[in-house]
Amino acid sequence: MMIGVNTETLIDVWQRLLADPRKSWVLFEHGTCVVLTTPEGELAEQAIDLLKKFGPAHAGSSAGDFGVINPTDVEGGVVTGHHHDVLTYVGPDEPQDQSDIAVGLFGRAKRHRDGTELHVVHVEDRRGSGSPA
Repeated sequence: MMIGVNTETLIDVWQRLLADPRKSWVLFEHGTCVVLTTPEGELAEQAIDLLKKFGPAHAGSSAGDFGVINPTDVEGGVVTGHHHDVLTYVGPDEPQDQSDIAVGLFGRAKRHRDGTELHVVHVEDRRGSGSPA
């Protein structure tokens, strides 16, 4: 059984990690964040479509691959996958073993759950914010 990070904490973490005022993003229940680099229409629907395709892990394919980033801005790790705009946060207390392999496997499992359950908990719509380039 996975112990989750509460939604408010996840929102705070992603707001700190994705500080670019031009990046809209959508957060899913288990900590997966989909960054929408070209947001249009309904952001939750756009993110669901992307996560439905790139969230589930499939053994023996690139969908099972992952990398681990240890950000300096927050405790915990960020697990990357086979789409560079799909990221999953793993808190400092999940799992007990904080090695990159353990964090990566845990994050991949969380991404898989988000990619199959597709439960949006927050939409950060930053269209129209930030200064012009």
